[in-house]
Amino acid sequence: MTILITAMMDMDPAHAERIILEARTLIEDSLAEPGCLAYSWALDPLTPGRVHVFEKWTDEASLANHFTLPNYLDMRTQLRSAGPIKSQSRKYRVDHDEPVYDETGTPRADFFTLASSAA
Repeated sequence: MTILITAMMDMDPAHAERIILEARTLIEDSLAEPGCLAYSWALDPLTPGRVHVFEKWTDEASLANHFTLPNYLDMRTQLRSAGPIKSQSRKYRVDHDEPVYDETGTPRADFFTLASSAA
């Protein structure tokens, strides 16, 4: 089961770029962890001071381990250096994934491979 985490942090725009640059090593360390498939922070191009976070983990055990490591704990300390931050984060269990585009190159909102695998 794949786990996705999305987060959005709003902070003083004067600190947002610095926070991402200073987090580089912490992000790289997270990417090197067993079970981490994606870990990315990005500035929102339309909302000054907003940072989006995306994470993808192979399972709960890998994510639980991540929460105990120095890079995760150091990230929390590093974020506090930006002053007040309003944030929200959510995790999602993914039971199925498939391409957005079908074999003809058409984007699909439905989960079209589920029907063919059930047959």
